[in-house]
Amino acid sequence: MPDKRDVLNRNNVTVKGNGDKVIVFAHGFGCDQSMWRFVAPSFEDQWKIVLFDFVGSGDSDKNAYDPVRYSDLSGYAADVLEICEALELENVVYVGHSVAALIGILASIQSPAMFEQLVLIGPSPRYINDLPDYIGGFEREDIEGLLGLMASNYKQWSGYLAPVIMGNSDRPALAMELEESFCKVDPEIAGIFARATFLSDYRYVLPKVETPTLIMQCTEDVIAPLEVGAYMHQKIRGSSFRMMEATGHCPHVSHPDETIALISEYLREVYAGIDKVAGA
Repeated sequence: MPDKRDVLNRNNVTVKGNGDKVIVFAHGFGCDQSMWRFVAPSFEDQWKIVLFDFVGSGDSDKNAYDPVRYSDLSGYAADVLEICEALELENVVYVGHSVAALIGILASIQSPAMFEQLVLIGPSPRYINDLPDYIGGFEREDIEGLLGLMASNYKQWSGYLAPVIMGNSDRPALAMELEESFCKVDPEIAGIFARATFLSDYRYVLPKVETPTLIMQCTEDVIAPLEVGAYMHQKIRGSSFRMMEATGHCPHVSHPDETIALISEYLREVYAGIDKVAGA
């Protein structure tokens, strides 16, 4: 186990809130913990809130980046476990967006006793179609083309993909914020993370999930289409599923009120009679 201070500095860990029970919020690809600024504060009165940046993102320690460790998602899952151990956390509610949802799944499988609930927003175990049995949303040549553009012209890639991911074209400022977030990440690090994300296939791990799980699926999400959410709901035993009115792939930014409401509703159901939920 690395030194506690090294772990907390490495991932720029922030701890807020007043509760005994803990929610860990994990951001998606190309983002950082600031993406939770519209959601996390609603839980601070009654929960301990943990925010962090994956290595290579935000204000994490870039010197800690290891291209071998982070060549697949297991390296990031190991970081999540080290953060929880450094803070001496247990019975964690883990809220992960997009690729962070799969990272949380991997961490929970490795250490199921650490996690009490998983809340997965826009998750996908595989982004590439495997027809006729699986619709991931993309053909392999589409992903390879995006990765090629990313390698040759990162700024152009950011400008193209941010509006696709964010959706909500009537609010262009949202896509602009995501594009700016992408541009803060070192292109080489972003490229390795992108390959670990978009070329991965973690369908095989879904039946191994033991932690109670909520899957939150957005409407008109081109990154994680409805078929993906339905597939994950089918494969994760006992999971709950909520279809959101929110459109796009980042509801915690574009539709924070609905995101807060659905997480709160789920946790109220889970912790019935326990005054630990925003709005309870």
